[in-house]
Amino acid sequence: MQNAWREGNQFTLLPEASRFLPAMFEAVHAAQHYILVELYLMESGELAEQVSDALINAAQRGVDVCLLLDGYGSMGLASEERQRLRQGGVKLRFFNPIGFHSLALNLSRDHRKIVVIDGELAFTGGFGAVDEFLNAWYEIALRIDGPVVADWEQLFRRLWSSRLTRAEKGDDSAGTLPARREPRLHANGLPGRAMSARGYRYQAIRHSLHDRVNRAETRLWLCTPYFVPTFALRRRLVRAARRGIDVRLLLPGAKHDHPGVRYAGQRFYQSLLKAGVRIFEFQPTFIHAKFVLADEWVSIGSCNFDHWNLHWNLEANQEALDPQLAESVRELFERNFAASQEVDAKAWAARPWGQRAREWIYGLLDGVIMRLK
Repeated sequence: MQNAWREGNQFTLLPEASRFLPAMFEAVHAAQHYILVELYLMESGELAEQVSDALINAAQRGVDVCLLLDGYGSMGLASEERQRLRQGGVKLRFFNPIGFHSLALNLSRDHRKIVVIDGELAFTGGFGAVDEFLNAWYEIALRIDGPVVADWEQLFRRLWSSRLTRAEKGDDSAGTLPARREPRLHANGLPGRAMSARGYRYQAIRHSLHDRVNRAETRLWLCTPYFVPTFALRRRLVRAARRGIDVRLLLPGAKHDHPGVRYAGQRFYQSLLKAGVRIFEFQPTFIHAKFVLADEWVSIGSCNFDHWNLHWNLEANQEALDPQLAESVRELFERNFAASQEVDAKAWAARPWGQRAREWIYGLLDGVIMRLK
């Protein structure tokens, strides 16, 4: 059943690349049957080479390896690297390669991050195979062990066989998937569910977040790198803050890979601050992570919770009701709040006209793009 809660899972938070990359490489090296990897970003460089080496090594020892990349997010992956993967035994397919048939269709991207090992173990988060994740961007991942892994695998299998997914010309080896294996149930495991979204056609992630914001009793903390929220989410955040919920946003500071997106989102700061929402801008580096804590409910995955992601992209998040995971996420938030600059409501109300002009211009551009169909 799609988006069903499943009992008997174990979740491990892996903050920062120094923890999640070794954990994922270790799992790939230990794989015995199959490896399924789905990524938005993969560009030639040091990390992509490490990923390719690990997948090729697994394929050459008899593991069935399937790599599904977004057709736009992988444009920076050199043809030589693609050929090396195929020759090394990796089955390689691409979702929705860029074409000239429809601008709106080109905007639909596979933004999900999925790694499944032997049907027993999965990873998700905001990661990709680009060098920025080695040292320039702050990111997190989640290790998933239990029955909900089957739902992550089903997401991969469904898209692998989609009419929008294809191999490169002349590649006849990237068709079949390995036989499915069932994950194990942990006696003392906890409930979790894999939530997905398919653009404006199917928005289960958004509806789930809205429900949790409405039901929050003490705390609603949200981290996103691209804060351009829908009106519906802004309204819910404001209402939650006004009824006394501790509502906080952890957002990027001046170090941002798309400054225009930051300006477009900043036009909403004043109304949120006025309602009592606290906004923290992360200072050390660009924070690319996407995670939410509402009381003891946790959501971690690919979704930025902005209206661009929710309107166009394929997304997937892991939700969990796990007190220990919730405590780990709370501690992570606290550490990152301490490394951030809190936006002062009075100072923001007095911000210069140049800042206001940038917010207006980029907000206008954002509105134009969102009207495309």
